[in-house]
Amino acid sequence: MRYDLDFCNTFNKTLLFWIERFVRNKLTTLSNSNVIDKDRLAKIIHELVRGTKGLDELKLLVKSARNIGLAGINTYFNPLVKLYDFLDNLGLASMKEIDEELLSDFLASSTSGLSDASKKNHRIALLAFFSYIDKQNQNSDGSSYLFKIELKNWGGLRGQSGSKLPSYMNKDEITRFLDAINSYEFSQETSYRNRLILKMIIYTGIRVSEMLNLRIKDMFKEEDVYVLQVRGKGNKPRVVMIKASIIETDLQNWLNMRICNDDLLVCNKKGNRLTQAYVSRIVEQILISAGIRKEKNGAHMLRHSFATLLYQKHHDLILVQEALGHADINTSRIYTHFDKERLKATTNLMD
Repeated sequence: MRYDLDFCNTFNKTLLFWIERFVRNKLTTLSNSNVIDKDRLAKIIHELVRGTKGLDELKLLVKSARNIGLAGINTYFNPLVKLYDFLDNLGLASMKEIDEELLSDFLASSTSGLSDASKKNHRIALLAFFSYIDKQNQNSDGSSYLFKIELKNWGGLRGQSGSKLPSYMNKDEITRFLDAINSYEFSQETSYRNRLILKMIIYTGIRVSEMLNLRIKDMFKEEDVYVLQVRGKGNKPRVVMIKASIIETDLQNWLNMRICNDDLLVCNKKGNRLTQAYVSRIVEQILISAGIRKEKNGAHMLRHSFATLLYQKHHDLILVQEALGHADINTSRIYTHFDKERLKATTNLMD
């Protein structure tokens, strides 16, 4: 069903309406292979069809969708929340007042200080949102209003030469971090689970979302290693391995007390999927206890640390690409910047 572009009686209500419709569309088109509660997803979609009372209620629905396995929705939703706040202060009367120049102003003010990857995500979200409206709005005479947003000339990206290098731990810091994992006093209910999560991430380089979506059936033992069948971005499968001796004690103790829904390997006390924010919090707690401070202390930093150490040890970009599940080897190439032994060769240039 199509709707008039300015469907509601005020601009804010109209913008919220279109964001709701777009979110509903993304929830039904994103891969649902990791969804752990399909009944809850159906309820969320039904509530979006009815409409929310405001942005706060919509945020709760999106958070719920992410928690049941649709983590990708935040890539599209978070930039639109910022856009809603940005446009709310301008006093617009119609959706037709939104144009390329206005959106470029929004990107310039709302993405300053963010990484190029985050800036690209904001641009992708805007393009997808206004493309959706282009296809779904219809006037009473049957015609449609087309925004035709392209943002080709937006100059917010610094370019590859200006990209920031990711935060990571060196070998000594990783050793301290691993010691801190074993010595940190978690609660009795979470100790084995949390240690298992952190060790599996840092020893394999899997994404936090991949860890939280891992199921019992995706993990099996071959001789002295555990083999994990991981589903990465775009539902792409890959295999990673971890020595059994590293996780055996935590794994077996956790399995003895684990009560999880949908065959999940790890879960919260209600049996549901843990959130990435929770994992990042425990990573930060461990870092603080070990006296390690980084620009970014989230759980994704563990993946960067794994990849950096892997390249430094083997100097094999293909191995890094395969281990991390990168579609493009150029994504893996950033870890060559941390190879100090190679860089030392430049100090002999004038000898």
